[in-house]
Amino acid sequence: PGVILLLKGAEADAFIEAAKTKFQEAPVGTLLGSSVLSGLQHSVDSLQQAGADLVTGGRAGGGSGYSFQNTLLQVSGDQFLSNPEELQTEAFGNESLLVVAENIEQAARVTRHFEGNLTGAVYSHSGSDDEEAYETIVPILRRKVGRLLNDKMPTGVAVTPAMNHGGPYPATGHPGFTAVGIPASMLRFAMLQCFDGVRDHRLPASLRDANPGGMWRSIDGRWTQEDVG
Repeated sequence: PGVILLLKGAEADAFIEAAKTKFQEAPVGTLLGSSVLSGLQHSVDSLQQAGADLVTGGRAGGGSGYSFQNTLLQVSGDQFLSNPEELQTEAFGNESLLVVAENIEQAARVTRHFEGNLTGAVYSHSGSDDEEAYETIVPILRRKVGRLLNDKMPTGVAVTPAMNHGGPYPATGHPGFTAVGIPASMLRFAMLQCFDGVRDHRLPASLRDANPGGMWRSIDGRWTQEDVG
């Protein structure tokens, strides 16, 4: 996840400290290549220049091959709202930005500034304590993401007909595109074609009329083919 939105308080402080420890202790993976490494470094530097504080990581290395330290950055809700575009610079790799909002109203304002994303995950109280906050945030978030999750990480993408791995621009080039899901994913590799007034013998075989010169029309709700030529 690129952006993690938290509500200010002791629980958020404890979460950030625990996440910092986990990031520092976790093994550093290998990135896809040198361009990913340089892009990640550039993005992390850009986020810091935009006002983000470094919690942990931030530099290349720590693993084998092309690697980058597990990185956490942090800003306040006010900081994010003052520069939302720059603070959403994509850092493709093992980096996340923590945004600590003053209250649920500010969290809603932050959410309104989110760009199109593949996913949005909401972690909330297992009972009903967070229902009011959920009803405030999710109607906004729902328009920003292709897949909405509750209480689970978004990295597990099941290859099933119902799954969507697309979202509003810039998550994907078109909001109707998805990398998985059937038949929607196949449309990424298809081209719409129309034949208008093309003579029957010039059409692909699957489109030719069984009765050349005939046409279909509906009579009392029943479709029949008749000779018009």
